[in-house]
Amino acid sequence: MTKDVTAERATAKTPVTASDAEGVRSMSNDGPTLDEIRSWPATVSVPKAATALGVSKSHLHELIRRGEAPVKLVPLGGRHRVITASLVRLLEGA
Repeated sequence: MTKDVTAERATAKTPVTASDAEGVRSMSNDGPTLDEIRSWPATVSVPKAATALGVSKSHLHELIRRGEAPVKLVPLGGRHRVITASLVRLLEGA
């Protein structure tokens, strides 16, 4: 059985990395493919980005709150949008 690195990182309160997201993606078919993500609009909601990263929306919100989000954000009032190109770069490992 493969170990869930993202869950360990969430417990340790450390940022999610591209290798974490890849590990989770390979264990599950619940999230979108990289090709699907590339076709998304320029910005997406935090919950949608969290799905692509294989983490919970609350975990990604917590990373944003701490200034440790692994993706670029557009702040809109009290909300944030994730820049899709940043998400793609992270998942590509660039």
